[in-house]
Amino acid sequence: MTDDAFKPERLASPTGADLCVYTRGAGGAARGIVHINHGLAERAARYARFANYLASRGYHVIAHDHRGHGLTTAPDGAPRRFADADGWNKVMGDVKAVEDEAKRRWPGLPLVVFGHSMGSVVAVNHALREPDSLAGLAAWNGNMALGGLKSVMRFVLWCEALVGGRFTPSTTIDKLTFKAWNKRFPEGRTDADWLSSDPAEVDAYAADELCGWPSSVSLWRDFLGGVAFAEDDGNLEKLPKSLPVHLIGGSLDPATEGGKTVQHLGARMERLGMTHVTLEVLEGYRHETINEVGRDAAMAGFADWLDSICPAKT
Repeated sequence: MTDDAFKPERLASPTGADLCVYTRGAGGAARGIVHINHGLAERAARYARFANYLASRGYHVIAHDHRGHGLTTAPDGAPRRFADADGWNKVMGDVKAVEDEAKRRWPGLPLVVFGHSMGSVVAVNHALREPDSLAGLAAWNGNMALGGLKSVMRFVLWCEALVGGRFTPSTTIDKLTFKAWNKRFPEGRTDADWLSSDPAEVDAYAADELCGWPSSVSLWRDFLGGVAFAEDDGNLEKLPKSLPVHLIGGSLDPATEGGKTVQHLGARMERLGMTHVTLEVLEGYRHETINEVGRDAAMAGFADWLDSICPAKT
């Protein structure tokens, strides 16, 4: 869903990217800032309804199209890939640039980084790089429990690069992920039924030419590097033990094995001594929680959690 109130702007990143950034100011006195990071093969404009709701609850919202996505451009990249080289570090540099802009624009307010799917990996990586800059971390519908599967995926990507080059679309990984996940659902209407049980939301995604494309070999390689970083307990244990964390999964989400990978992340965090981990696997939800039939309850629950860590100004 898009909305005129969630207006696009341009932001020059130190990485060289020309970022498409969306903002929504809080209605009334602001309690904090939420920085939204979207998922793979989609774009930030789809989070307008979520942003508008958070604004109604007293939160400024900022989101951006990652490199290779949406309306963001970069001289060292192209659509469907992060960059010609060092893509993941440049993605993370862009995230830091957006966070800095949010704090410049709305100084003195606590900032929570939010990520969905691929964006949850981005959010966790950002928290690992900038642990003292955040009031909270929200990672929804992400899989940071690939384990040995990463090696299999990397071999597939190596073969595809050998044939078509590293910037070729990875049709094999696309078939093993998006296409395979979609076959688990009976509708058979579109290639995106796995995202939501709301047909209108699925149709909007399918009709958006900036969504649903097969990612390049290089993008997948970069992304797997970010997953590996988040899977390393030696990195994860560096998060502040008291950092509030909000984890959400869906019981029907094939990308997270029905929420099991989200539970795995929560268990790792608690095992490493983190004391403020909130986790819920929502029954009957598919991959995109904020676009599901029960999205209103999920958004309200998240805003209630935000209220608990971002006290109202007196």
